[in-house]
Amino acid sequence: MTMAIGGISLHAVDVASGRPAQGMAVELVALDAGGERLLARGTLGAGGALDHPVARGELPITAGAHEARFAVGAWLRAGDPQLGRVFMEVAVLRFEVLDPAEHVHLPLKFTRWGLALFRGS
Repeated sequence: MTMAIGGISLHAVDVASGRPAQGMAVELVALDAGGERLLARGTLGAGGALDHPVARGELPITAGAHEARFAVGAWLRAGDPQLGRVFMEVAVLRFEVLDPAEHVHLPLKFTRWGLALFRGS
């Protein structure tokens, strides 16, 4: 049996409609002196969360700078093709992993006009 380690999970909900952001494209990268290293890329599932080995703590992460990127604009336009331009294209959170053994949960709560992105539990 493999013991799970920390992990970083991504989750997004359109709070104006109350809908999880199913299908939203997301990326998670580690940042270091050599540039960025892709840890995860995918789309959010029916509950608005990324189902990925990094989120489940099955792949190791390191201490240091990371960035989560949520493709909010494309998701909003996919839900409303008449929408056209949007206020924000990509919601980005640059954050530090202090202890790789701790799980970091990043819930994005957003509307067409704003967002809250924070470390959850």
